[in-house]
Amino acid sequence: MRKTFIRQFLITMIVIFVLQALMLTYLFTSFYRSAAQDVKALGENNLKSQAAMIETYLNKGSDVLYIVADTAEHMIRSGASRQEILNYLVMETAKTRDRVDENFTGIYGYLNGSYLDGSGWEPPEDYDPKTRDWYREAIDAEGKMVLSAPYVDAQTGGIIVSFTKRLADYKSVLALDVTLNEVQRITQEMTTGDISYCFIVDPDGLVIAHSDPGEIGKNYVKEKEKIRFISGLRIIKSGSFEMELDGEKCTVFTEEVANHWNVAVVVENATLFRRIRMQLLIGILLSVLIYALIVILCLISVRRITSAEQSEQESAERLKQMNMNIIRSLAFAIDAKDRYTSGHSQRVADYSVRVAKKLGLSEDAQRIVFYAGLLHDVGKISVPIEVINKPGRLTEEEFDQIRTHTSSGYHILRDIHDDSRIGHAAKYHHERYDGKGYPNGLAGKDIPEIARIIAVADAYDAMASNRSYRKLLPQEVIRSEIEKGRGTQFDPKMADAMLEIITEDTEYALHQRSEQLQNVLVIDRDQNTFDEMGGILHDMENIHLFYAKDEDEAMAALSEQQIALIVLDTEMPGEGSEELYRRIKNAADVPVIFLVRDVNRTIVTEVDTLKIDDFLTKPFNAAIVRETVHGILQRDAASFATQDEH
Repeated sequence: MRKTFIRQFLITMIVIFVLQALMLTYLFTSFYRSAAQDVKALGENNLKSQAAMIETYLNKGSDVLYIVADTAEHMIRSGASRQEILNYLVMETAKTRDRVDENFTGIYGYLNGSYLDGSGWEPPEDYDPKTRDWYREAIDAEGKMVLSAPYVDAQTGGIIVSFTKRLADYKSVLALDVTLNEVQRITQEMTTGDISYCFIVDPDGLVIAHSDPGEIGKNYVKEKEKIRFISGLRIIKSGSFEMELDGEKCTVFTEEVANHWNVAVVVENATLFRRIRMQLLIGILLSVLIYALIVILCLISVRRITSAEQSEQESAERLKQMNMNIIRSLAFAIDAKDRYTSGHSQRVADYSVRVAKKLGLSEDAQRIVFYAGLLHDVGKISVPIEVINKPGRLTEEEFDQIRTHTSSGYHILRDIHDDSRIGHAAKYHHERYDGKGYPNGLAGKDIPEIARIIAVADAYDAMASNRSYRKLLPQEVIRSEIEKGRGTQFDPKMADAMLEIITEDTEYALHQRSEQLQNVLVIDRDQNTFDEMGGILHDMENIHLFYAKDEDEAMAALSEQQIALIVLDTEMPGEGSEELYRRIKNAADVPVIFLVRDVNRTIVTEVDTLKIDDFLTKPFNAAIVRETVHGILQRDAASFATQDEH
């Protein structure tokens, strides 16, 4: 007795340890992912705040120029002399440096036919302002404020940008030069704590500001090791992404500011997630200690329990119950993964709901009927698989094993659902109306109504599905069998409802569909894609591929074949794949997979906007292709089978 008890105890502790390890692995993995996302979100929000500071600073320049431009326009309209306008620009230049920002170096422009400079600079005699970029950009902007591309000052080595604006006379232009010393200061302040470094680049790759001043003025587009980095910034624009830099995995936070500049902050992942990993390590150590404490306490309890036979028996009973609960939980998981059981249960649930509707049951009752249909065979997990799948006739002993699934299912469901009707359906769905069924030989209305509904739906699916020993039966044979069983095997009212459903099913749509041929249409101007898809999908049962190289062939295939799925390349000629996708959806309600080569945020947005079922990336990953095709076809088949009920 003691050895048995100790053996059960050890088994239980091992099972608990394994389950706890799995649970902790899941929890810690989920926590790490969630915490990592939170850290990234915090980094992105912090960067947005810093980017907003840069935007606010640059807006000061545009605000100053708007005010000066309004006054200059007024002076021109009022007939002010060249000297009066120049004096005003000199005054505003000095006032802006003193009161606004010393980095606003000068206000100048081509006004009323003359070049005027508030900083006192005198241009050479051959200087023509109308040929300068600042002038041409302002004229082309048609009165809007223009922020020029940054450039390196030849004398100071600093980065300068210019705000320019065309005035109301359509030929005068006013400009304000700003050195980016303040932007550089903000950038250096961002390099604190765990941040490795940060910088700002313009659309051409010019480094405008950098936490390392020695990098300012470099063009990262011209540096081979930086090209992939800059490409990532341009694709993401706002958010974060991961990449390897200098042999270290890093997270890059980026935000777009001003004139399509990219602010980037680079942090090594080892630094960024250090605190999270430390918390996880502490959590794991605490879990191990707690488990060790539980084991110690249990061992102490075992020693005390073995001192008395009665206590030993009570402890053994508790362990037995614990093992039973674990076995039940594992059994449910096994049943959920059994494709045949799942398919049969789904169909029985659907057919049962159809019968319930014919009987006029309430929506709540139909819901319980649906659950009962899904769970009616749960007791079969206790029956050996070789008995369930035996192709020949069962022996009496084997048939007794099959009969036990009704009672097993009843007791399983009593513990997991508080509605007794679901347990009654599992236990009594093999009772017969004439009293010759099992497990208790109930007859007539003594059999719970829900079990009488499940009985006729279960029998229908058994005949309308393939079995290991035969193919599905013709619809007329099924009708005949249900008519024969009316009043003997089945409640006449339930049988009549099912016969009415059969009569309405003129195309015999209610049957197992897993072996029906499913046609997949590949639309791509390159037949190599079709050949590659064929090679990947050739071992998937009941799939036949069709090929179309253009819209005409695609539409012809849709009209001639029953297409279950379309695979459409996004690089189609003419009006493109998006327009072809819309025409396909207008012609037939068929799921569509896009084939793409260049993956970016645009394709994700396009998939959501157009309600495309999924997309695959070239070059193909065979496993992903098969799973994507299988998932969509299975989902579509299940949706088709239950669309009348739901």
